[in-house]
Amino acid sequence: MGTLDGKVALITGAGQGIGQGIALALAKEGAAIAVAGRTESKLLDTCAMLTDLGARGEPIVCDVSDREDIARAVGGTVAALGSVDILVNNANDCKPGPILSIVDEDYERSFATGPLATLRMMQLCHPHMKARGGGVIINLVTAAAVRWDASNYGAYGSIKEGMRSLTRAAACEWGGDGIRVLSVAPHAASPALDRWMEKNPEEAAAFVAGIPLGRVGDPESDIGRAIVFLVGPDAGYLTGATIPLDGGQSRWG
Repeated sequence: MGTLDGKVALITGAGQGIGQGIALALAKEGAAIAVAGRTESKLLDTCAMLTDLGARGEPIVCDVSDREDIARAVGGTVAALGSVDILVNNANDCKPGPILSIVDEDYERSFATGPLATLRMMQLCHPHMKARGGGVIINLVTAAAVRWDASNYGAYGSIKEGMRSLTRAAACEWGGDGIRVLSVAPHAASPALDRWMEKNPEEAAAFVAGIPLGRVGDPESDIGRAIVFLVGPDAGYLTGATIPLDGGQSRWG
């Protein structure tokens, strides 16, 4: 018996990294997983891992910048798995960089895959969660938005803060429907972070040194397992908050 037996989770960006780690953790507690992302081969890899665990995984190709793709993802999840009890908005295409390097097209895509995609996903999942008597939404944000030195994080931080604002509003508006909404700000290994650390060993060492627990998080055991708690019954009185899962690196005011 798992704490999430009978639940259905839709996770974007679940073909690798943090999204994949969350999928594995939730599946081990009994949830069926709609594995959404742009690259089908990666989705199939994650689904194969879920199958090996004895869990159900449904691959759903989806570019979250596209309204119709989002609608197909939610509809496909309901058609294949019955409903949506848990939504994890993880996918986002936004690169850090100095203000003068930001171009309209990149920022527009960042917004489309960040706050706009989050809004659309939440709106489309709401009626299914309400019909089930409730649900939980997790929006992945970033501690970069509250760094003392925000250099190079203007675009990235603003995109994620937009998602955090939507989190708080949805938590306030949908609590009566039994829907809890939370933001999670993680640090964890990912293909992109691994590449950056390999190319910038001195900066990477300084980055890790700034984490009180002394290591980068693991997508499944550090992030996924914490989200198992957040979406489970033991966190049933928690909503509207931002949870930092970063080994103590950030200090939210």
